[in-house]
Amino acid sequence: MKIFVLNGPNLNMLGTREKAIYGPNTLKEIEDFTTSKLDPDIFNLQWWQSNSESEIIDRIQKLTNENFDALIINPAAFSHTSIAILDALRMLKIPIAEVHLSNVYTRESFRHSLLTAQAASIIMSGLGKSGYYYAALALADLKKG
Repeated sequence: MKIFVLNGPNLNMLGTREKAIYGPNTLKEIEDFTTSKLDPDIFNLQWWQSNSESEIIDRIQKLTNENFDALIINPAAFSHTSIAILDALRMLKIPIAEVHLSNVYTRESFRHSLLTAQAASIIMSGLGKSGYYYAALALADLKKG
């Protein structure tokens, strides 16, 4: 199963910022952890990160013409504000899992609204680095039907 993993703003700073909220791991460490737990004969994950809303939208639009089976997205703060990313996600014809490292519902009230999650089949929130792993498993299960 070929899955594109898209990470949004400030996730490139994981491991150095707000460790009590996001954990001690860098994004690369989360990528390595997730990849090591998934069967390489079944899963092929391609990881990408940007701090730019326009780059994220451009990358999602490119996915419409690429051969991916699913998308895992952590839009980070854009999940609460970006109708443009939501609209881009709605163009996709593949299942989407939205991942948040922290439990957004135990944080500030403005984080409780996940606009982009309206396009997702699956939402993982509060599972830390394991959220990406469980999202991949859930997408594979969803694909099986």
